[in-house]
Amino acid sequence: MHERVQKILSQWGIASRRQAEQMILEGRVRLNGEVAHLGQKTNPALDEVAVDGRIVKPIARPQLLYLLLNKPRGIVSTCDDPQNRPTVLDLLPEKIRQGQGLHPVGRLDVESTGALLLTNDGDLTYYLTHPRHHVPKTYQVWVEGVASEQMLQQWRQGVLLDGRQTLPAQVRVINCARAKTLLEVILNEGRNRQIRRVADQLGHPVLELHRTAIDSIQLNPPGRPFLPSGTYRPLESFEIQSLKDRIDLTSIRSSAEIQEHSG
Repeated sequence: MHERVQKILSQWGIASRRQAEQMILEGRVRLNGEVAHLGQKTNPALDEVAVDGRIVKPIARPQLLYLLLNKPRGIVSTCDDPQNRPTVLDLLPEKIRQGQGLHPVGRLDVESTGALLLTNDGDLTYYLTHPRHHVPKTYQVWVEGVASEQMLQQWRQGVLLDGRQTLPAQVRVINCARAKTLLEVILNEGRNRQIRRVADQLGHPVLELHRTAIDSIQLNPPGRPFLPSGTYRPLESFEIQSLKDRIDLTSIRSSAEIQEHSG
């Protein structure tokens, strides 16, 4: 069966689909000895695929891993960093860090903390990070000043960023202290540094930003041991299933939309 090269690499746990696309664009992937190009298809049973000069085969695919990390401040959410800053992979034991194809699902900026998924399931990464799928993420955010109802309503309705309106958000006050406010913010999109930029625009710069949940996956759910900063835990089977159920539902919706528009 023929599949696009980037999809094969993500299914084999070599990289996420977007990372695989970048590797192809950089000329790091060869198909039967020739440099692969984006969108090219291959039959893994017949063709030879190599990454960085090393032949990869489906039999070598590592076991699928699904981890939830409590990211500390000062750690970058990438597999490597040109500035040699510590990455989220540096927080993992070497036995699962090396050769497993693990990568972060989306990002938290370097100053932010909290829930970050790590996996080598390229299909799951693709669906959870694609802008079309609107996966909700929950944050606790300390901002400067006392947040007014007018400001909260502006944020809920959406504001202009780079000439494009943000999607409606859920925003509520959790606590007020002297000259600062703790908000719970639930977003269904993930533009670059979105919460910080919106808060700045509304006159309440972010002091601290902590992600507490990704969809139904909670960083510290009731009844579970507390997950300290800088540590991780494997996802429970029901948590993995809840994410895969979201993929199935999204796939069904997408197929229905295609049929509707082509009918």
